[in-house]
Amino acid sequence: MKDSRREFIKKTTLASAALALGAQQVVASEKKNALPKWKGFNVLDFFSPDPNNARPQTPEKYFQWMQDWGFDFVRIPMAYPSYISFDRSRNIEISEVRNIDEAAVEKVENLVYLAQKYGHHVSLNIHRAPGYCINAGFHEPYNIWTDQQAEDDFCFHWNFWAKRFKNQSSKKLSFDLLNEPSWRDDMNDQFGAKTELPGEVYYKLVAAAKKAIHVVNDKRLIIADGNQVGNKVTPELIDLKVGQSCRGYAPGIVSHYKAPWVFKDTSDLPDVKWPGQVGDQYLSRKILEELYAPWIELKNKGIGVHCGECGCYNKTPHDVFLAWFTDVLGLLSENGIGFALWEFSGSFGVLNSGREDVDYEDWYGEKLDRKLLTLLQKA
Repeated sequence: MKDSRREFIKKTTLASAALALGAQQVVASEKKNALPKWKGFNVLDFFSPDPNNARPQTPEKYFQWMQDWGFDFVRIPMAYPSYISFDRSRNIEISEVRNIDEAAVEKVENLVYLAQKYGHHVSLNIHRAPGYCINAGFHEPYNIWTDQQAEDDFCFHWNFWAKRFKNQSSKKLSFDLLNEPSWRDDMNDQFGAKTELPGEVYYKLVAAAKKAIHVVNDKRLIIADGNQVGNKVTPELIDLKVGQSCRGYAPGIVSHYKAPWVFKDTSDLPDVKWPGQVGDQYLSRKILEELYAPWIELKNKGIGVHCGECGCYNKTPHDVFLAWFTDVLGLLSENGIGFALWEFSGSFGVLNSGREDVDYEDWYGEKLDRKLLTLLQKA
């Protein structure tokens, strides 16, 4: 009996030690994100390169509602031509890229301060940079990846914003350098619109921009979007100790179903499901787990990770959207990664999305997608 008892105690002790070791390993694999788990929205006041085609100004009540609903983050994607002066009857010239329009800049400032008034961390992003944008609709005079002048002008803009917000704490404001880098459409034929950049090429730009910002305020928090349109971790940037921003759009057949700027012909697209067979691929959470595994690994290495854009165009059936987005937000949230929905009000938004299969709630005269809001709040 004594031998049996000693054997039992021995086995129990070994099992406990194993459990303790396992627990330590779990803790190690779940390292806390170096960036806060911000949750919020993109607002598109300065998204268009032409102020005459800009969205209406985001009303103050939107920021109040965001705060009331438990959100704390606002990303402002800007097209640099929206806040400079030049002759808009023709293509911009290189000599005009630095012509800052003070009145337009003050509008940007006011939007930043208005969001911060309601407790939101603001991420200021250059969506269209000198020589690069993932979107068409504006002719750039050079290429940011191949022309040194374009890189210099990009750094000029970030140095300008660094000076403008020199005394702002990084708890309140961060800089998201360049939206969704990739090789641009009109480059040489060997490069497609969404081809991954060589890491050293992207590193050069980020390092230069970081220097231009930190010479003004070396504590400014900087975030770089993932390579290949925000989808891929960029290992080359790790030594720069900047945060990295992923996307919540994969697979595109779900998030951008029938989006005319993505699919030239939307008439022959297969029915979209989640989970389920769509065309020649079975779509499920497993795809997302594989996609986000490198981002989670990056987070566990001590590099801050945030999802700067996510969401779904309004032609995806609502039940499919919510099923897919539950998995996207679940994976992000489980790993301490925050997110920003594209957008607050509009075709991807929680308000006024224009979906035809949603039982909207009237919210002070606006159309609220309550199911989507509840999902966002739970993440």
